[in-house]
Amino acid sequence: MPENKEKTFESDRILSYFQIEWRGLLAVTISGLIYNLGLIAGPWFEGKMTGCLVDILKGTKQSGVMLYLVTAYVAVIAVVQISRYIKRFYVRRFANNVNRRMKQILYRSLVLKSRASLREEGEGDIMTKAILDVDDCAEGMRKFTTEIFDTGVALAAYAGMLLWYDWRLALLCMIFPPVSYITAEKMKKMIQRTGAAYKKQSGELSSATLDRVENAMTYRVFGCEKERPAAYEKNLTEYEQSAVKANIWNSVMPPVYRIISMSGVLFILYFGQKNVLGNGWKTWNIAAFTTFLACFVKLSVKSSSAAKLFNAVHKAQVSWKRIRPLMHPQNVEKEQKIWEPGELNVRHLSFAYPGGERVLEDISFSAQKGQIIGITGPVACGKSTLGKAFLCEYPYEGKIQFAGRELQDMKEQERTGIAGYLGHDPELFYDSIKNNVLMGDEEDIEKYLKAVCIDEEVTEMSDGMDTLIGNGGIRLSGGQAQRLALARTLCHKKPLLILDDPFSALDKNTEKEVFENVKHMTKENIVLLISHRLYLFPEMDQVIWMEHGNAVAGTHESMMKKVPEYARLYNAQEGDVDHEA
Repeated sequence: MPENKEKTFESDRILSYFQIEWRGLLAVTISGLIYNLGLIAGPWFEGKMTGCLVDILKGTKQSGVMLYLVTAYVAVIAVVQISRYIKRFYVRRFANNVNRRMKQILYRSLVLKSRASLREEGEGDIMTKAILDVDDCAEGMRKFTTEIFDTGVALAAYAGMLLWYDWRLALLCMIFPPVSYITAEKMKKMIQRTGAAYKKQSGELSSATLDRVENAMTYRVFGCEKERPAAYEKNLTEYEQSAVKANIWNSVMPPVYRIISMSGVLFILYFGQKNVLGNGWKTWNIAAFTTFLACFVKLSVKSSSAAKLFNAVHKAQVSWKRIRPLMHPQNVEKEQKIWEPGELNVRHLSFAYPGGERVLEDISFSAQKGQIIGITGPVACGKSTLGKAFLCEYPYEGKIQFAGRELQDMKEQERTGIAGYLGHDPELFYDSIKNNVLMGDEEDIEKYLKAVCIDEEVTEMSDGMDTLIGNGGIRLSGGQAQRLALARTLCHKKPLLILDDPFSALDKNTEKEVFENVKHMTKENIVLLISHRLYLFPEMDQVIWMEHGNAVAGTHESMMKKVPEYARLYNAQEGDVDHEA
């Protein structure tokens, strides 16, 4: 997309999607006008050929006249159909471009959203929005663009032709098409309500399906195979019921619209025959009557299509309301601010998840560049929550300052350049080992693989660094997935690195080697290393002991003296190491 158009494009406004595709829509306009204006010739030729046939039977005209009319009719139809093909091609191209652009924007928006907000919204609902809702929006825009010409221009042309033949009868007959429009508008609330319910159930079904796939092993191990299908069947039933209700209103109403629109035929048959007999409002021959009737039938069909279009637009409006919060412009093309190493200051930090009790209470510590700070404590003491607090997914009380700047006061694009995070879940994606580490950058991947002691294992794999590891790294062992994620974190290291239990799946010798490499590669960084294994903690610059949301900070030696629980845990683990040795 050109830069000047990128600046004016507003991704949360439907009109912008039409404006950005103006070239294709220009082709649609030209071909659409030719097609729909050419359609007027159809009824005219049909009326002329009918009248000519009557005259040939009477012997007043020769068959050559009919041949001339048929040839001209075929030529006009050929032009009309070629224009129709061109119009439909560019309309479909327009819809595909809109669909692709919406999905790109929505994807970029999801990348920038916090994990907390994504989980709150639900994975299934997000998938429904990213696929089904975007498709419905694009389809609604396609139908709207198509019907502007297939219905709007054609209706105006047919109406003009009817008024020219007999304006009184035309006005009488054209009372009914607007009734079909009003009926369609009255059905708006019902269609939107059933459509919204269908989308909601679709999201819940997607969530249930994902849960079934991700936790299949757990269900089998614990013998829940019988219970889970019953729960899934309930989701399926509710989905089917909502789909039926939504489809009923979308499929039943179009025939009703057509019946309403066609009601004017009764007036044509009554008053039209008077015109033919010479005692009506106009004096017609058979050709005029046939042309008028054909025009009105085509107008009625187009009118019912317009009413049907209202339903399609209402359905698209439901989808647009669902995805619009995700379609706000994102400054993802701007480069992140590159932060120099700086000092970290945490003062009186307190935190609670929304609606819950406090997990962290009045925590304070400082760190300088090049320092590695070990964080440990009993299970569920708030270690991981402390690490996540630096991501600012939820608001916290107190201060977290880096280089003198408060994290919560920064814009998202600015803040993401400060902290790198490696959690319990490696979050590897379905791609090669190389792409999982580099993520599009051009770097020497070997040094990062060596740093985490996985280079030899990668060499022995079938395709080396190009080996596909499966979704979530399913083709790797737990230790391999953990080390690969750590290699990615080191490759894209930030001034502040939060590593949550990065060595839990490693043996002690490998852990020591990887730790030394991490220590060497992060000489200019601050590393917060969360772990429950303490035999490396004497090498830490600081140690933070957490318990019941509170924290005590100091060197390893001072913590051994003032925190009995820390000393007891460290000595117990040291005893295990000596015993193993």
